[in-house]
Amino acid sequence: MIEVIIFILIGILLGTISGLTPGVHINLLSALILTIYSKLTNIDPIIAITTIVSMAITHTFLDFIPSTYLGAPSENTILNILPSHKYLLQGKAYEAIKLSIIGSYFGLILIIIATPLLLIVTKKSYEIIEILIPYVLITTSIVLIFKDKQPLNSLIIFTISGLLGYIVLNLKNINEPLFPLFSGLFGTSSLILSIKEKIKIPNQILTSPKIKIKNLIKNLNLGLFSSILVGFLPGMGSAQAAIISSSINKKQTNEDYIILTSSINSIVLIISLIAMYTINKARSGIIVAIEKITPEMTLNNLFLLIIIILITASLTIPYSLFLAKKFSKYITKINYQYLCTFIIIFIVILTILISKPLGLLILITSTFLGFLPQLLNIPRNQLMGSLLIPVILYYF
Repeated sequence: MIEVIIFILIGILLGTISGLTPGVHINLLSALILTIYSKLTNIDPIIAITTIVSMAITHTFLDFIPSTYLGAPSENTILNILPSHKYLLQGKAYEAIKLSIIGSYFGLILIIIATPLLLIVTKKSYEIIEILIPYVLITTSIVLIFKDKQPLNSLIIFTISGLLGYIVLNLKNINEPLFPLFSGLFGTSSLILSIKEKIKIPNQILTSPKIKIKNLIKNLNLGLFSSILVGFLPGMGSAQAAIISSSINKKQTNEDYIILTSSINSIVLIISLIAMYTINKARSGIIVAIEKITPEMTLNNLFLLIIIILITASLTIPYSLFLAKKFSKYITKINYQYLCTFIIIFIVILTILISKPLGLLILITSTFLGFLPQLLNIPRNQLMGSLLIPVILYYF
């Protein structure tokens, strides 16, 4: 038990690195853990898996911090950037972080409660979900486009981003193609606009959200529904679940949006473990790493990992709030334009290192595309065509 606690703490440390550092993905660190594990002998597989899952859940709590304060998204937070930035520019970024933590933690509790039922029905319902998902995504895409006030412009942006996403995801000999794609569409494009507009960050106050229990339950249930819908399928994840949820709930406030998308990140992690146990499918990078360490997931191991995730999440909550307070304190003391410039340079360097020159071309192209919604005055979530269209085409 002492060893497990030690490796939970190591996982929290690694999750902090991946969560707070733009471009450092948990899949990369999972591969590193797997490499170290393969070269060591007499190491209990549970110890290695403990490190991976504690790192993953820590990441889901912390990666909302850079997307809020710095505008640097991960694939799990891209839909949260605008709502959280509104909180930042109102001086209430800490409140946005609290909303994210509430969504993540209670989403985790909800999926743990639902796990016994999912274990029973997953094998029977998997084939039905697999048949339905492309039609759900098509419906979601139509709603996403035509609920906008400028449907023609939205359709153009949605289609162009979809074509770019399809091309990028079908390129060969490129590592982590989603990194330069998302960094350009939602990261560097926003950062450049922030520099151009000379955004000044106001003093941050440490406010707490006043959440109605009814709204919290509604958002958590919606997050659970959409996560189940996509969580057992390869190539699908938090971003697609968030799009589906947002399309269903058309009267979403910024508060709803943050709670919903944050809950999905936690729920999808548990569903990935359930999918490994029930249908023997590895649907994410960290599950691939776990599968290589222990090819067969037992029921005892599944419940042990869920307990480890719950312990890690409980430890991470006060830690996340502490970091958010520090960010709120120091963000106004830093020249935001210089900070944005530094992050852009950092993303460019990481792109070249991870995805090579071809990745840099993707980053530049997607950055220019990321400017268009702002110029045409349409929501940036139309850029999610870069994920939706390739997935729809995959199923057809």
